[in-house]
Amino acid sequence: MIRRQRYQPGRHLALLGLLFCINYPLPAHAVPMVNDPNGFQNLTWGATLATRPDLQIAKAGPHVSEYQSRDTQPLFAGVPVESLHFLSVDEQFARVTIRYQGDDRHKQILTHLERQFGSLERVPGQMMRGLNQQYVWRGTDTEISLTYHANTERGFIFIDSRTLAPRFNDHITDSAE
Repeated sequence: MIRRQRYQPGRHLALLGLLFCINYPLPAHAVPMVNDPNGFQNLTWGATLATRPDLQIAKAGPHVSEYQSRDTQPLFAGVPVESLHFLSVDEQFARVTIRYQGDDRHKQILTHLERQFGSLERVPGQMMRGLNQQYVWRGTDTEISLTYHANTERGFIFIDSRTLAPRFNDHITDSAE
């Protein structure tokens, strides 16, 4: 005699929820930042990037412009990275974006960030392991967000002015072009 199992939607929802949590990190709670830099590499938030001889324009826009270093190999914390861009909104320095690849580089960068801005240990909501890891340090003037995808070994860092970075949203068109 074949016995049929009764459909249990709760079981399927629980399985779906588990799969979602494995693949997508929960929103990370920010670690209170020590040593808020109020900028990046001796550039304070709000500075004009267009007059800097060490930077060149990568993408110019009517409100948002992106700059990169004239150096051939971008570095962050002494670690070679794929890209390091400085963004301005209405000619005011507001964000740094950094992309890197490799687990060894990730470990070096994470160690640097923890030493410089505060330890991540035992902070509720931080994703320390898993396919997607997310870390956030929040200071008075600066917020640093790091996302690392372990399956592709790709990392992304956003270093933002807490007062200027929200202005990027003012210049996103309805079509997101």
